[in-house]
Amino acid sequence: MRILVIEDELKTAEYLHQGLTESGYIVDRATTGADGLHLAQHQVYDLIILDVNLPELDGWGVLEQLRRAHSTRVMMLTARGRLADKVRGLDMGADDYLVKPFEFPELLARVRTLMRRSENIPVPQVLKVADLELDPGRHRAFRGEQRIDLTTKEFALLHLLMRHSGEVLTRTQIISLVWDMNFDCDTNVVEVSIRRLRAKIDDPFDSKLIHTLRGVGYVLESRT
Repeated sequence: MRILVIEDELKTAEYLHQGLTESGYIVDRATTGADGLHLAQHQVYDLIILDVNLPELDGWGVLEQLRRAHSTRVMMLTARGRLADKVRGLDMGADDYLVKPFEFPELLARVRTLMRRSENIPVPQVLKVADLELDPGRHRAFRGEQRIDLTTKEFALLHLLMRHSGEVLTRTQIISLVWDMNFDCDTNVVEVSIRRLRAKIDDPFDSKLIHTLRGVGYVLESRT
C-alpha cells in the first residue's frame, strides 16, 4: 500500500514517514501543496495524508483540485480543531479529519480503516517479473509455485524493486523509499537486506533476478 504524506512540518513528516514505513506502507513525502498535488496527479496512491497549512498551495486548494479528477482517499491532518474546519474538509471530499497533536496508534487505526473501504479504490496490481510474482493486496510472494515468506521490510524492498523492474536504484533511493529519510546512510542495512532477499528469491533457483551494479546500485530484472 502506497501513502503520500503532504506535510511541511519536518518533525511531523519524519514521524509519520518512519511510523508508516515501519508499519509496512510505502511512503512518499512532499513539503509544499504544489509538490504534493504534482505527485498525487502523477502517481497512484491508496491514501493521501494532507496537512491544511501548507506553503504555495494550502490543503484546501490541494483537496479541491484533487477531487476534480481523483477519488483517492484523503485524510486531513491539521492543528485546526474547530468544528467548522472539520465540516469544511469533509464537505470538500476529505474521507477523515485528524487534529494535531495526535497519538500515532490512532492515526494508524484510521489509516487501516480507510484502507478497508474498498469502494472506488483500485485493486492493487499483482506484479510479475519472470516467474516471480508479488501480490500487494494479499501480501504474498511466489517464485513459480513456491510461496516465499518475507518480513515487512523484505516485502517493501521487493515491492520497490519490482515496481521499478529494469531500473537501477541507488542505496540512497532505496533507503529513502523503504526506510526513514534520516536513516543512517553509513550503515550496511541495504546490503544486508538485499542479501537476505536474494537468499529467499534467488539462491534456491537457477535464474537470478536481483543484480548488483557495483558503485551504482541494484536492479531487479530477468536476464537470459
